[in-house]
Amino acid sequence: MISIERPEKRNAINAEVTEGIDAALNELEDNPDLWAGVITGTPTMFSAGTDISSRDARATERGGEYGLIRRERVKPLIAAVEGNALGGGFEIALACDLIVASTTARFGLPEAQRGVIATSGALFRAMRALPINVAREMLIAGTVLSADRAFQLGLVSEVTQPEEACQAAVALAERICMASPFSVRQTLAAINRQFQDDDAAGWEATSIAVEAILASEDMKEGSAAFFEKRTPIWKGR
Repeated sequence: MISIERPEKRNAINAEVTEGIDAALNELEDNPDLWAGVITGTPTMFSAGTDISSRDARATERGGEYGLIRRERVKPLIAAVEGNALGGGFEIALACDLIVASTTARFGLPEAQRGVIATSGALFRAMRALPINVAREMLIAGTVLSADRAFQLGLVSEVTQPEEACQAAVALAERICMASPFSVRQTLAAINRQFQDDDAAGWEATSIAVEAILASEDMKEGSAAFFEKRTPIWKGR
């Protein structure tokens, strides 16, 4: 079990958390006695994504962003979501193989409302996990999905009562571990292999969009408005 625990910062990801996730996932991958993993937050919050007040969540060598986003994994990883999974928090869940959520879970991508853009895989993983129009609406309108809606759309495998997502995710991991670990790893490898070209194209498209955003006036305004706790005045450029 990997737990993101910075409740005073809504479990936002900084360098320390990134290093912790990376180390835990390295252990999962490298320890032959471990066959599956679960990543979660605290009982009321999964993660609000990058801690923009610190801006020090550097990518790791094996895992990429947050120690997870670009990781080449062969063992199943389940996200157990309680409360908000927003921005990078949702992108962490999208990078997992399965998602279990309690009724308190909410999934969202608010980046455009802040003058920035989803940079950790959501630009292509969201439309892979959801109907494209739903993914598009989340990305450009900031629409938030409830756990029940996410289940109806196939994003979430199981919805539980509050504070029971971890228990259900562990139970699911235990069911997976009843299968041959070699068969499971080969199955996941085969599935992931089919998306390699799409992932490469997705990262290239993301990089192009990020480059444009970094040079924009709207990014500067969105950042200033966020810290000043006011409504942004967009320039549209």
